[in-house]
Amino acid sequence: MYRFLKSVLFGIPIGVTFLDCVGYVARVDALNPESSNQTDYVFLSRWAVRSNSVERGDIVSLISPKDPSQKIIKRIVGLQGDVVATLGYKQEIVRVPEGHAWIEGDHTGHSLDSNTFGPIALGLMTARAAFIVWPPERWRSLPSELPRKRMPIQIAKSTHYN
Repeated sequence: MYRFLKSVLFGIPIGVTFLDCVGYVARVDALNPESSNQTDYVFLSRWAVRSNSVERGDIVSLISPKDPSQKIIKRIVGLQGDVVATLGYKQEIVRVPEGHAWIEGDHTGHSLDSNTFGPIALGLMTARAAFIVWPPERWRSLPSELPRKRMPIQIAKSTHYN
């Protein structure tokens, strides 16, 4: 019994620290192009967001600007200083303000994203999707890919946010 309690007393703080600082696994519906009823599980790296290493094309987890109790997963289309063409936003062209990013869902027109609520504060980002970890036949790293039609009109000089 003593060994079990000792393991729990050491294991819980280590586990909580790992989840809080390094990352965690989450379910994502949008990454599986073959089937709408199958989901992917991805490893979300908190480290990438904390070390300021997100780029255009990265898939990130963030706190929803509409409902702070909800987390959403979207792709970064533009970083601060970029000029982006919007899809149904109140302005056709937007310069992303300092300290913000333009994010969009991969299912254009069926997603609550920056086209609904505008640029999001970088501080709302909680993690970057790094790998698909389930199902096994889809194991792979997730590169920073941005569809050519969604590239910013003008790219700011810096590629990483500060």
